[in-house]
Amino acid sequence: MCGIIGYLGRRPATPILIDGLKRLEYRGYDSAGMAVLDHRVQIVHAVGKIANLEDAIRGKELSGSLGIAHTRWATHGEPSLVNAHPLMDCTGKVVVVHNGIIENYAALKRELVGRGHTFRSETDTEVLAHLIEEFDHGDLPAATRAALKLIEGTYGLVVLHADHPRMIVGARLGSPLIVGVGDGEYYLASDVAAILRHTRRVIYLDDHEIVTLTDDVPEIRTVDNGTELVVKTHTEIEWDLEQIELGGHETFMHKEIFEQPMSVRNVLRGHLLWEEGNVRFGGLKMSEDELKAVRRIVFIGCGTSYYAALLGEYVLEEIARLPVEVEYASEFRYRNPVIKEGTAAFVISQSGETIDTLAALREAKRKAARILGIVNVVGSTIAREADGGIYLHAGPEIGVASTKAFTSQVTVLAMLTILFGRARSTVSLTDARRLIDGLDALPEQIEDILRREPEIKAIAQAYHKHNNFLYLGRGPNFPVALEGALKLKEISYVHAEGYPAAEMKHGPIALIDEHMPVVVVAPQNAGIHKILANIEEVKTRQGKIIAITTASARDVIAKADHSIVVPETLTALQPILSVIPLQLLAYHIATLRGCDVDKPRNLAKSVTVE
Repeated sequence: MCGIIGYLGRRPATPILIDGLKRLEYRGYDSAGMAVLDHRVQIVHAVGKIANLEDAIRGKELSGSLGIAHTRWATHGEPSLVNAHPLMDCTGKVVVVHNGIIENYAALKRELVGRGHTFRSETDTEVLAHLIEEFDHGDLPAATRAALKLIEGTYGLVVLHADHPRMIVGARLGSPLIVGVGDGEYYLASDVAAILRHTRRVIYLDDHEIVTLTDDVPEIRTVDNGTELVVKTHTEIEWDLEQIELGGHETFMHKEIFEQPMSVRNVLRGHLLWEEGNVRFGGLKMSEDELKAVRRIVFIGCGTSYYAALLGEYVLEEIARLPVEVEYASEFRYRNPVIKEGTAAFVISQSGETIDTLAALREAKRKAARILGIVNVVGSTIAREADGGIYLHAGPEIGVASTKAFTSQVTVLAMLTILFGRARSTVSLTDARRLIDGLDALPEQIEDILRREPEIKAIAQAYHKHNNFLYLGRGPNFPVALEGALKLKEISYVHAEGYPAAEMKHGPIALIDEHMPVVVVAPQNAGIHKILANIEEVKTRQGKIIAITTASARDVIAKADHSIVVPETLTALQPILSVIPLQLLAYHIATLRGCDVDKPRNLAKSVTVE
């Protein structure tokens, strides 16, 4: 979850490291630090945001052309100067930055203290610096490999040494790390965003690999085998620098909400086959016979991706008549799931690096399931380890609270419904074409909703001081309620819960009074009369109703205190439209409360530690 960048070249390292940290700040912002090597190691730390680190380095002569830097999301040890990375050993020669968790650090620390080592921080990471120093006999890569063989846990690790002024060592296990290849210079980073200003050529490290950067060609080996080189090919990054900049918006979250017409267009592009009444996903690498052979689907995800999967369960079972189970990745990996022949496991992750989802993928693979990924980041670990999959092509998502990735994921799941339904003969040509027409209309319908931002902001103005919200929905609108509540919790720190509307009577109704706004996702559909009864129950108890609805649901509009009307579409696709106002509502409540929506407290974009 932390951000890492390293640089080795001929230019001054400091501005490159600071620029990279700014682009990684969404991954961690409790503290930050950098180490620059030029005859001696100079380290600067700061608590809080990168701007504080910039203040700390003013007036310091950090002139080296080799350095490493880090922005931290705290796990072991509170955010403080002493716990900020980079960290060093007792001698002050071995310097490390690290993303991950060392599970056996306490036992290792006791052994090291017993051998005379003195620790300065409360972090698990500092153990790595001391271990490397223990094994150091003039060969930094060998010392790093020896230290890592004792480690239990995960790491994206970058190391420099005062006695090796033209060398950086990086290693990866469970936490992403990439090598950037420039013109006579090299980079190490946890995210492409950190180095895209300087190079588009990257090498993705795999687990158990270790790379040595010098002024020559990068050398990649495995932690277990220090003699045999691993041959890796470059990948050319397709993103533009403009895509990871604000482009006139005040925040990345706002920018990404407004990018959804384009991101949905991108995920549809090249896949819809209207004449055939079908879709095409070459990346799945599945023949029609293999599609027919699927008897059960398991969707695996965390957070917003899990809620997208719940919508996938609804549409695939309702329309394609294919049994679906949805699993929290963090739970799936720690039990003994039943994976029978004919099971396809779809792992869903925006980053493609979510550690629980990746572990669940490997568990399902051990049980011989066919593994398919739905990810946004090209070249990510899940994309590389899955048997096949689908890229969202939504562009980089910098805001911690996922927006465009969610709508892109749900769009993909609707297309999968067509694909499996046609293969299983459970979706007719006519119905498939209706779904394709509905999908094709989504971008313009989203644009229509975004034009209504001022009225959504006015509702936010009326309710931004409330500290509790309830979100209700039925059928496919229930996962939308969950996602809407999650967005509000994530970025405004307001307590919010999503429930199936009928479950309100089984407990949550006790909370409803004049101080409890209730957001009801209630577009016109076959179950509308049921949710009208729920609205009446809220109104009877003086609760305030904010309805996400459609123009034809006149009874809902009449009963609600506030209505946000979205365009009508097919029931299976309506959640893609209904969630947009909830994103904007959460956004404006958060900003009115003075919250930093791009960097909500205690959260980071990609969860790469347990």
